[in-house]
Amino acid sequence: MASRGDVAVTGLGLVTPAGNDPETFHQTMSAGRSLASTDPSFAGLPVDFSCRVTDFDPAAELGDRLAGRLDRFAHLGLAAARRALADADLSLPLTGADRVAVVLGVGCNSLEHYVREFGRLHEDRPTKVSPLALARSVPNMVAGEIALDTGARGPNFTVSTACASGATAIGTARDLLLSGACDIVVTGGSESGISRMASTGFSQMRALSTWTDRPEHASRPFDTERNGFVLGEGAAVLVLERREHALARRARVRAWLRGYGASADAHHPTSPHPEGAGVEQAARAALADAGFSPRHIGHHNAHGTSTPAGDKAEAMAVLRLFDGTPPPVTAPKSILGHSLGAAGAIEAALSILALQHQQVPPTANLQQQDSGRELDVVTRTPRTLAHEHALSTSCGFGGQNAALVFSAA
Repeated sequence: MASRGDVAVTGLGLVTPAGNDPETFHQTMSAGRSLASTDPSFAGLPVDFSCRVTDFDPAAELGDRLAGRLDRFAHLGLAAARRALADADLSLPLTGADRVAVVLGVGCNSLEHYVREFGRLHEDRPTKVSPLALARSVPNMVAGEIALDTGARGPNFTVSTACASGATAIGTARDLLLSGACDIVVTGGSESGISRMASTGFSQMRALSTWTDRPEHASRPFDTERNGFVLGEGAAVLVLERREHALARRARVRAWLRGYGASADAHHPTSPHPEGAGVEQAARAALADAGFSPRHIGHHNAHGTSTPAGDKAEAMAVLRLFDGTPPPVTAPKSILGHSLGAAGAIEAALSILALQHQQVPPTANLQQQDSGRELDVVTRTPRTLAHEHALSTSCGFGGQNAALVFSAA
């Protein structure tokens, strides 16, 4: 039963390695096979594979001129926003645009064109630096471009909590709606971390998997042989509406966003709290916000990056949260790789689809879990979902955590 704190999810737009529409995305994720493969753009680097979006042509979708002045993360985010608005049956230009907000999560500014422009400067060719270098690369531009594209004139900004950015954006959007500041929010996350600089930087940190001979087996959350994540990219955008607004326009409701929680580990710049205290705190806050206890949750979408320390800490947190008997868990990064600031939004979308289809998608590559920290991870094939509520958790550098609770419509 809906309450005053419920926010309706009325639209869903995707651009991901697993597909660019909800049904294709759900079917690919249900197959449970990793999409990682050798990446020619990484040739010569210590880690030469990734999870790329392949079925997407920015020029064909956005037009040559618009695509030419935007960077990859904005291409992905703008395309996903258009799809989400169409899915919500909202036509452009938007009516009531003063009451439509845009809140996007982006983990960092572009590492693609920015690096190229710095190279020109380093070569003492400042006049060759593109006049679009800054406007193309700053993180807030994806939210600004969505407003330009749709005419949305409400609050407009980007949030950055590293790899929790997409989830933080969705939670912040819910707060805007509940405050009465707007009626609709276009929200989610967009990121393309697939650049030589990103790969090199994460490789130097020893954060990436080094299974270069078997990239399809490299991302293996919660498996004893995990040794790092796989770089990915993508975008997911949700259309959120105040309950009354959605019902008044007779919108189809895909799910209800019931709760949001956030926290900081206050522990280390890049390593999680060793016992997962921060992500547990965020999850408990989200459950309290929804008016739920852990026993109400029938599915947990885990952050699950496939790093030794991260998965260990998260497993400990989940076992404490659910008093040793967690619900079925899925770790989408085993299939999609890690799309950084977009990951929390893509995984929120997957949580919604799991509720709609009443199936928990499987995790790829899991053979054996750490002794004493075994979760009920779904593997090989989807599992029937017996409950109506799902929890999705996200974590990021800086110790920033976010958790979202969704309910079936």
